[in-house]
Amino acid sequence: MKPPAGVQLRPMAAGQWPGVERIYRQGVAGGLATFEGTVPSWEDFSARKIAQLGLVAVDRDSAVIGWIAASPVSARWAYRGVIEHSVYVDAAQAGRGVGTALLGALGARARARGYWTIQCAIFAENHASRALHRKAGFREVGCRERIAQASAGPFAGQWIDTVLYELRLESGAAAET
Repeated sequence: MKPPAGVQLRPMAAGQWPGVERIYRQGVAGGLATFEGTVPSWEDFSARKIAQLGLVAVDRDSAVIGWIAASPVSARWAYRGVIEHSVYVDAAQAGRGVGTALLGALGARARARGYWTIQCAIFAENHASRALHRKAGFREVGCRERIAQASAGPFAGQWIDTVLYELRLESGAAAET
């Protein structure tokens, strides 16, 4: 899907970290997006990510309004084509199609680089993210009950369930599973 009018997708770079960090901080504070209690530094964040897959969505003023990044799920050879992603959209931009555009672009970039599966775990109560992923073609493949305790936000200290989603990228994968 194309980004909404006035929005461009660009490769994520260190210079955009303040905008990425601001949106990541919203996710931590909201309590439904991450088990992280604090936002990592750019160095720690980027060291865990696949640089060629990170993207930001920017507005007409080049302000970051959303981002997506991916990490390998394992160092094992068998899982070389499986990545896990995170996608965040500025709360003020929710519902405009920014997340859908970021997910679509990630899928295209990952497929072009030989990845065959994108997966994620979403807090069960994060209904907006779950709907976004279903809209983007992800399918629900399971649930982890009480997998971890939230460390920040309104759910701090509470056990959280996560719902697992995946998107198969290789030809015919959906028909085979």
